[in-house]
Amino acid sequence: MGDTRHSKVLIIGSGPAGYTAAVYSARAMLEPVLVQGLQPGGQLTITTEVENWPGDSHVQGPDLMVRMEEHARKMGADIVFDYISSLDLSVRPFVAKADSGTTFTADAVILATGAQAKWLGLPSEEKFKGFGVSACATCDGFFYRGKEVVVIGGGNTAVEEALFLTNFATKVTLIHRRDSLRAEKIMQERLFANPKVEVLWHHTVEEVLGDQGVTGVRAVDVRDGKETVVPCDGFFVAIGHSPASELVKDQLETHSGGYVKVEPGSTRTSIPGVFAAGDLTDHIYRQAVTSAGMGCMAALDAERWLAGIE
Repeated sequence: MGDTRHSKVLIIGSGPAGYTAAVYSARAMLEPVLVQGLQPGGQLTITTEVENWPGDSHVQGPDLMVRMEEHARKMGADIVFDYISSLDLSVRPFVAKADSGTTFTADAVILATGAQAKWLGLPSEEKFKGFGVSACATCDGFFYRGKEVVVIGGGNTAVEEALFLTNFATKVTLIHRRDSLRAEKIMQERLFANPKVEVLWHHTVEEVLGDQGVTGVRAVDVRDGKETVVPCDGFFVAIGHSPASELVKDQLETHSGGYVKVEPGSTRTSIPGVFAAGDLTDHIYRQAVTSAGMGCMAALDAERWLAGIE
């Protein structure tokens, strides 16, 4: 039988939101325990070039996350490499069970488990992740100045990504498997009016082509199976994100497909003492810097809440 560990604050997740929450909680003398999860550092660990983190004109995603972890440790946070497999928010203190057999109990919980981009599931897509294949135009669009790119998807995310990429690329090809988009009409109008955008209807992407980097995609017409190779330097997958809310989906209020709902202007969830930060609750911005800001908010909210119950 595993150990039981208690802390004032338990932070679940180790991206920018989790590590920032750990820094602020530790500085508030709350002695936080942070459980990293299966992917310590979160989505930034699979992002090679980061140029929009304040104070760093250029930094590698994994290096940035190593620095954040070191910062949290130096402030006094107890960082544990483990995975929380169950979380009971119906009892006080809250109870979390980890894969290692350890049981963590806490007076307050900060959820920072993030979200994952939905991918097509192609072997070639996996091969070129970080080398021409991306799920974040805001993060990586800057690298495609003067180049041609392809976006796949048909919702608001895909249209927003395509329009954003026209700021850098000479041509943006949007590939969609149907003959109409799901995006809001006003977004569609902007897309169709942009001379840099071309839409390839009734197609899916079956393979990402390239050697050292992406050189094109092989698209297939869903009506007759005819193949088309679309040359490009970058391929952006914009078919949505999945928030990692499995632990709490039946315990906390959620919205927009599983994102944890928080009170406006705060990180407070529907259960007092439970706070959520970063991509787990943010379906709009999904940036490292906004996640870090929410991590700060969550720690401050938790500190005030704990002071109130004491």
